[in-house]
Amino acid sequence: MTPLQRYIAEEIATDHVDGLLSRREALRRLALLGVSTAAATALIAACGENKKTTTEAPVTSSGPATSSAAPPGTEKALATTPIAWAGPQGELQAAWAEAPNARGGVLVIHENKGLNDWVRSVAGRFAGIGYSGLAIDLLSGQGGTAKFADPAAATAALSKIPPEEAVANLKSGIAELQRRVPEKKVAAVGFCMGGGFVWRLLAAGTPELAAAVPFYGPTPDNPDFAGSKNVAVLGFYGAQDQRVNATTPVARAALEKAGLVHELVTEPEANHAFFNDTNPDRYNATAADDAWRRVQDWLTKYVG
Repeated sequence: MTPLQRYIAEEIATDHVDGLLSRREALRRLALLGVSTAAATALIAACGENKKTTTEAPVTSSGPATSSAAPPGTEKALATTPIAWAGPQGELQAAWAEAPNARGGVLVIHENKGLNDWVRSVAGRFAGIGYSGLAIDLLSGQGGTAKFADPAAATAALSKIPPEEAVANLKSGIAELQRRVPEKKVAAVGFCMGGGFVWRLLAAGTPELAAAVPFYGPTPDNPDFAGSKNVAVLGFYGAQDQRVNATTPVARAALEKAGLVHELVTEPEANHAFFNDTNPDRYNATAADDAWRRVQDWLTKYVG
């Protein structure tokens, strides 16, 4: 099992432990990953034993964070249109949201569910505040996320993509974004698995980025960010998300060693996926509002 497959398997098991998936559905999804019933049962038991309150002191909000009826950024969000271009190994698909008089561009990297309507909305939100958004579909090589009637099958397919292939496609997405916002700086923002791929981009050396914003993304083992030393990194975590938070010290040490400008924020009383407003069990409006405000400030400072 690769680190990515392990991460997704643990996420499925944790969702069951947290009451978001039935045991039957969790076992079905794990089976799609190639996990046997016996191994799945052991994994679920381990995740249950490991669940405990985090002891890490959260970083408090730097200003008032108010809950709003509408998810942050949606009031100004622009529509997206489907686009495609030639990638390293074939056609790549994405959702494109063009900002009038763009200040820069943002590559949006989806969760392990693939390119869905929520991810498209995030690209539109960035366009609404002046940064053209390109939400890439990492399942392009399999025909695109829309080809999967079962979201769990899409997740399983994502888990089988070699990380180096995904990183190459993401770098192609950055190049396509740069082509569409010429002479402007660009950033990468990712969520969950996509947040993990933001860290992988930094480890692969991606000086084309001016900023990187991983949301609750796991840090890869022994990363070296020296090839991305001019990228300003803003990382987000939920205080209740112990599984991903366990990788925070690795990220911080690598950022400090490489000398990257960075800030790692732990949102109090928030869990994994706190920014996804389509997940009522995990969405935290206060944390999402605070994170959106911080992201805008970060992009203004480091992208334009």
